[in-house]
Amino acid sequence: MKTKINIVLVHGAFGDGSHWKYVIPALAAKGYQVRAMQLPLSALNEDIQRTSDMVAALDGPTLLVGHSYGGMVISGAGNHPNVKGLVYIAAFAPDENEAAGGLLQLRPATEGATAVAPGPSGYLYLDYSKYAQVFAEGVTDDDAVVMATSQKPINGAAFGAPFSGAPAWKIKPSWYQVSNNDKMIQPETQAWFAERIKAVKTLRLDTGHASMASQSAEVSALILEAAESLEN
Repeated sequence: MKTKINIVLVHGAFGDGSHWKYVIPALAAKGYQVRAMQLPLSALNEDIQRTSDMVAALDGPTLLVGHSYGGMVISGAGNHPNVKGLVYIAAFAPDENEAAGGLLQLRPATEGATAVAPGPSGYLYLDYSKYAQVFAEGVTDDDAVVMATSQKPINGAAFGAPFSGAPAWKIKPSWYQVSNNDKMIQPETQAWFAERIKAVKTLRLDTGHASMASQSAEVSALILEAAESLEN
């Protein structure tokens, strides 16, 4: 009899767990125990630890799914022995000593990079008036307004923190979804991540950065495919 795997969804910068609102029901309908993280976004090591704690609390085989900066997080938390695989959704897939900010600089700056604005205490926001255009392309107008209005800022230090240690994708099966119209992380950089991690499957979608909201059915199907392949 197959053991149903747990699924933990990890949001990125300028977002929170509600960004998975269309994915969660699709996974739960298939009988999966799902959790959506609410990261502090104050320090990379803290975000990794919070996610590792969730994996430990679920006490069973787990699939980690990370969007955007969440890819930095699952690359570290994925080293927990209960984690069996990783799914990157338009996400950073760092190697040792690589930072999210530095990885963005491998190619010409995106339109989204110019929309990042500093807030109090070193935290970064996305310009509210540009959020729908650079982050939420393809998302409904109502959802884009909610996402922009409720965005969670990230500490600039977390975004610039180098990844420490060996990433989990080096030893655990990983999947990758590339957003072809992404204005936050260059699609070419995403494709490079997918190739570097030797993704079991790379799914390319003609959508913007918030693919889990704009094309939730396709993203959910990829996650389910990964989960089912890891069950035994």
